[in-house]
Amino acid sequence: MPVEDTNAQAWKVYGQRQLARAYTPPIPDQMPWVPWKGVGPGAEVLGDITGRRVLDIGSGAGHHAVHLAQTHGAHVTGIELSPTQHERAASTHADVQGVQFAQGDVTEYLTGVEPFDAAYAIGTLAFIDPHRALPALRDGLRPSAPLILSLLHTDLHGRAPSTEVAPREQMILLRDDPPLPTQMWILAPHLWENLLTEYGFRVEAIDLLHHPDESATVIQQLICARRRPR
Repeated sequence: MPVEDTNAQAWKVYGQRQLARAYTPPIPDQMPWVPWKGVGPGAEVLGDITGRRVLDIGSGAGHHAVHLAQTHGAHVTGIELSPTQHERAASTHADVQGVQFAQGDVTEYLTGVEPFDAAYAIGTLAFIDPHRALPALRDGLRPSAPLILSLLHTDLHGRAPSTEVAPREQMILLRDDPPLPTQMWILAPHLWENLLTEYGFRVEAIDLLHHPDESATVIQQLICARRRPR
């Protein structure tokens, strides 16, 4: 099965499991770029997004988009490939002012819409081939628009990021259910910077955010980039 088809199937099953549990994540008080509360910056890394059109890439259950709309006055579009994940967001937050949810592939979606003022992905861009995703995001963002990416750096087992642009197997874990195999592009920071530069972005910062438990090995990268002016 092609890499991205494997990922799409995994997130479809994940969404099915969460729908069966009727689980809806709470709306966060601060934009959470990592799974650990109180670690890292908030929405300020997106700049002033009041009244701006913002794209949430892989919007999942929709709670991040709702936070930006309700707390920061943004007009947020969540694009989600998984139909079950999209169902979670649309069924819960469809009536929230300033938020809309679309189901489909982000690269295809961006070909038919007006460019956005900002975009972000929390843990999701690593499931898409960067050679496919980044050109689409360049064309789907206005010049000088920010692109904020939260990406896995080391996993739960402490495996370091790859030093070549290639996916590797990772598991999605959810309570007592069997793990879901995926393929992820878990890349060293310099590779992400090279890719973003190649496809029309200027990288402004790459920060490594550590788990608050010092014994934990998992680390997230937070990349702040900006679409270069034409």
